[in-house]
Amino acid sequence: MSWLRVLFCATLSAQAWNSEAVRSFPANFQFGASTAAYQIEGGWNEDGKGPSIWDVATHNNPSPIKDNSTGDVASDSYHLYKRDVEIMKELGLDFYRFSVSWPRILPTGFANQINQAGIDYYSNLIDEMIENGITPFLTIYHWDLPEDLQKLGGWTNSEIVDWFTDYAGVLFDNFGDRVKMWITINEPKQICYEGYGSDMKAPLVNLTGIAEYLCAKNVLLAHAKAYRLYDERYRKEQKGEIGISLSCSWYEPMSDSEEDTQAALDARQFDWGQYAHPIFTKRGDFPEELKNNVAKKSAEQGYLRSRLPVLSKEEIKFIRGTSDFFGLNTYSSKMAYRDDTLTGMFAVPSYRDDMGTILVKNETWIQGESEWLQEVPWGFYNLLQEIKELYNNPAVYITENGWSTAGGLDDDDRVHYLRSYLDALLDAVDDGCNVRAYSVWSMIDNFEWLQGYT
Repeated sequence: MSWLRVLFCATLSAQAWNSEAVRSFPANFQFGASTAAYQIEGGWNEDGKGPSIWDVATHNNPSPIKDNSTGDVASDSYHLYKRDVEIMKELGLDFYRFSVSWPRILPTGFANQINQAGIDYYSNLIDEMIENGITPFLTIYHWDLPEDLQKLGGWTNSEIVDWFTDYAGVLFDNFGDRVKMWITINEPKQICYEGYGSDMKAPLVNLTGIAEYLCAKNVLLAHAKAYRLYDERYRKEQKGEIGISLSCSWYEPMSDSEEDTQAALDARQFDWGQYAHPIFTKRGDFPEELKNNVAKKSAEQGYLRSRLPVLSKEEIKFIRGTSDFFGLNTYSSKMAYRDDTLTGMFAVPSYRDDMGTILVKNETWIQGESEWLQEVPWGFYNLLQEIKELYNNPAVYITENGWSTAGGLDDDDRVHYLRSYLDALLDAVDDGCNVRAYSVWSMIDNFEWLQGYT
């Protein structure tokens, strides 16, 4: 039994949130840890790597980063990957989820120019992991888009469907003989809403109500095309699995009223149903709540058509069923309610105005140092049950979950959080949820996007 498994089981044996007995995970349950390339690698302009949108954003003056820091060095994993693998082994990880930097492989974003030094780096990392008994779990895209592609519109340009698929094919060709677990795209909402519909992530486009919806359609089609490429050309020989990771929060109605119940449902459909429904439901397509809300608001605002792009029948069929598992990134929950008297609360047009839901913290929940983060283990349980019911109980891999602090090793609150969430996870498994793996965020301290190293 790995030290990590012993640790997880031990934390559940005392003071768990709703359990007094020692509890055990299924024998085949897998434990891992996750990272992302820009947050740990460094080597930002070494050995032929091209610039990413995060390289550009962090070098802006004035800087959008809280402490004016960059990922130029970060955890220096580009040079210290062997030490990273030693840490994995010391922890007793079953698997390690990492991402590949698109511009380190394809400096301009296009597949006509492959950077062999980038191929060698990831190949060496994968080999080192396998030699030490760690299963590689590779994320193809975790937010570091090549800057040259952003100049062409990035994820709002429909041509990115082919650009991304070409890039994925390069990875399948070079690493698919050893990598058997693939994630196409990490957290579409953060890419689209935070990067294009706001200024919370690079490329800081901040065209809310329009850009995030263009992005959403292209992300779904790019994911589906990469999935189908793997399914049709590589799966038979390489025998791997491929899916997508979605960020999902639980939204609890503020009251039992019909309005608040609908507000919470709308929040869930905008937050993650927007990306999960087209892939995981038999019907496919965007959720009705999303389509109806955006169409209604668009008409009221004088638009000639909905600001949400339409998925054609052919596109719905193409996207539907394109994931071997539900990759789930989840951290917290919020209360949701509707109050039509609060006019002017959100920009018009905007994603939040389209949602029409007010999201707030519950002051009785345990608060983390990150303003958005609270410990709500029953929300995690409810989320897993919702995924089970909505999507016919898919195989679920928890690809991110964790608790941020600024207190170094003084982190008993992190222990408490992980204990309570793992206990809730076991409750969900006991109640029939098909959860197969759990990965904590993150394996090592790293550059935390606009928060830098704070």
